[in-house]
Amino acid sequence: MTGPRLKFCGLTDPADVPAAVLAGAAYIGFVFYAPSPRSVPLADAALMAASVPAGICKVALTVDASDADLDAILDAVPIDMLQLHGRESPDRVARLRHRYGLPVMKAVGIADEGDLPLLAEYGRVADQLLVDARPPRGALPGGNGLRFDWRLIAGRRWPVPWMLAGGLHAGNVAQAMRLTGARQLDVSSGIETAPGVKDAAMMRNFADAARAFDAVPSLD
Repeated sequence: MTGPRLKFCGLTDPADVPAAVLAGAAYIGFVFYAPSPRSVPLADAALMAASVPAGICKVALTVDASDADLDAILDAVPIDMLQLHGRESPDRVARLRHRYGLPVMKAVGIADEGDLPLLAEYGRVADQLLVDARPPRGALPGGNGLRFDWRLIAGRRWPVPWMLAGGLHAGNVAQAMRLTGARQLDVSSGIETAPGVKDAAMMRNFADAARAFDAVPSLD
């Protein structure tokens, strides 16, 4: 069995790219949402994305972006996957997959059991699901360092690959994997010294913790 696939999201500095690569990232995420402290100008994102080695998926995180905004991003930055982190409807997800011919990951915020049906709904139209904590009213759509009750999704599966996000860091990633069975993990604030400031050592520590748990034989 292959090890967990890691997504380091919200890179803002060119030095973040080699640090993420050395830590073993399978995905590298760039944020295109102006209110976020992790948002990067298109020119900066283009330079960073161009330095990502082949085989690592470059992800554009957007929030309720218009077609014109997405056109501008994809015209400027060599992106491999769209991550929709807003209130995009299932129909919108399907239309964007058709329009751009790129795989689409849809983020779904979870706070309680009533949110779970959305995962099945979006799983019918998206290529991947990002299972995240539903933000409180007035907060940013993601990157808040908040987690949900991981027991809500224990043992559940959907028709497409999925990734766990929300409040992950080196100290709790093993517990998250144990409770959810997650094989893909998304981290942003958990590898930062301040909002938008990534730390190479924290990236390595997160990756090491995830892989160390994965290497322990199951007792099941």
